Amino acid sequence: MGELNVATVTRQPGVLLVDAQEEILQRLRQLLSPHPYTLHFAHDATQALHVMATQEVDLVISAAHLPQMDGATLLARIHQDYPATTRILLTGDPELTLIAKAINEGEIYRYLSKPWDDQALLLTLRQALDHQHSERERQRLEALAQQQNTELKALNTLLEKRVAARTAELQQTADMLDLAYEELKHSYATGAELFSLLVNQRLPADKQTNRRIIELVRAYCKVQGIDAATQRDLAMAAALHNIGKLSWSDSMMITPADLLHHHQREHYRAYPQQSESLLMTLEPVQDAAHLIRHHQEHWDGGGFPDRLKGELIPLGSRLLKLAVDFIELQCGLILERRMNSDEALVFIRKYAGRLYDPELVEGFIQVCSVYLSDVTLGDPSVKVLGTRELAAGMVLARNLNANNGMLLLNAGKVLNLPLVDKLIAFETMEGARYSVFVKLPPEPSMST
Repeated sequence: MGELNVATVTRQPGVLLVDAQEEILQRLRQLLSPHPYTLHFAHDATQALHVMATQEVDLVISAAHLPQMDGATLLARIHQDYPATTRILLTGDPELTLIAKAINEGEIYRYLSKPWDDQALLLTLRQALDHQHSERERQRLEALAQQQNTELKALNTLLEKRVAARTAELQQTADMLDLAYEELKHSYATGAELFSLLVNQRLPADKQTNRRIIELVRAYCKVQGIDAATQRDLAMAAALHNIGKLSWSDSMMITPADLLHHHQREHYRAYPQQSESLLMTLEPVQDAAHLIRHHQEHWDGGGFPDRLKGELIPLGSRLLKLAVDFIELQCGLILERRMNSDEALVFIRKYAGRLYDPELVEGFIQVCSVYLSDVTLGDPSVKVLGTRELAAGMVLARNLNANNGMLLLNAGKVLNLPLVDKLIAFETMEGARYSVFVKLPPEPSMST
């Protein structure tokens, strides 16, 4: 029946007993009559539903086998129409299908076997009603708390209106200051990009990276739905991440990081911290400066300057490292051999979990495949294979170059077995390991 209200808390619980056999009902009557329950009886589902509609019933004990409708279906119907009523199935044989139906559709409290143990049945009945009473009391207290909360909210609303009226003028002034500050930060962001272009003038055109890094960071932020303030900080960090390199010699500026001498490496490892120091006096770019300081940290803790590890590295710094390394790998500023965009992404994927946040890598690759026209790695038909995995019929998706930059095969070349053998032999002679981007041949269609 419906929820138990305060006026009916003291009434005796109503118990409906349903069984087609009159002797079973009589045994249950004898067992339960001495106890404080109001008993109702029904021989089939129709009578049971009539009792449910006209009497206050708290608990139903139904036999599994009934005329017209089985006990599991009856209890499912009662669960649907009277969800607050507790339901128990009484079955004379272990029919798993029927029991499962009662549990799944009728959400019964328990099932009991015939013949039952009188004490076990009485205990189950008492526990079920105690549980039901506790649940109803909890609901009553929740309703009371909700009512009191509503009254409290009304009082708070009145107080808030009075406070709001007193603080409106101060809020308006604060909003104007915030707007002015945001405009100042926007001006700093614009100035940072302009300054980054001037910094890049020290480098040859093919090693100027800042503009490409800024655009890549913005594309990632757009796809990921990153808020405007964070986008601005990331764009400023991308623009100014390498201003600490301004003190370097021209030759060091264009030397790949893995070819730097020992004393140069110490200078190289200091540049993120130097970049941060140059910016820390400018309050609107302090958040960006913090990202710059940590953009050369490694996911496994082997980076610099503070050897941060994992999620201790700011999220923006982890993203900035992906963008910086992706562009610098293509410009020959990290390794001696310049990589194409797909090779750079394969490198990044290889070092996910060591240099890069593994949770960011695949999303970064997808952004690159959407926004950069020369990336084929996002094409599901393109695979990256070693030379010994190549097979006849595969088509090169990208030019294949030797480590010294010499073009070995053009994109579009269809591989055959002699050509694959020659590639393996040349790779062995060079002591190299080639990553070959190929389009796999389409699988033959199945005939019907």
